[in-house]
Amino acid sequence: MADTHYLTAVLTPDPDGGFVAQIAELPGAISQGETVEEALANVREAAELYLEDATEEEFAALSAHPVTAPVQVNVA
Repeated sequence: MADTHYLTAVLTPDPDGGFVAQIAELPGAISQGETVEEALANVREAAELYLEDATEEEFAALSAHPVTAPVQVNVA
């Protein structure tokens, strides 16, 4: 029976077009796509492949979701 995990995808526009997507909880689970939907589908597949060979420590890290917050910066 498959386990379901809810992870955090971070998408960044690529200057050359499309989006780069990564899973915050899984360093190395990175992909890209021309659209948001394609990038999400591709990074979901990358996460599934990553977790097929994950260690117990990597699975334990899945429960520690990142905290996201806006940060204001001033540039002179």
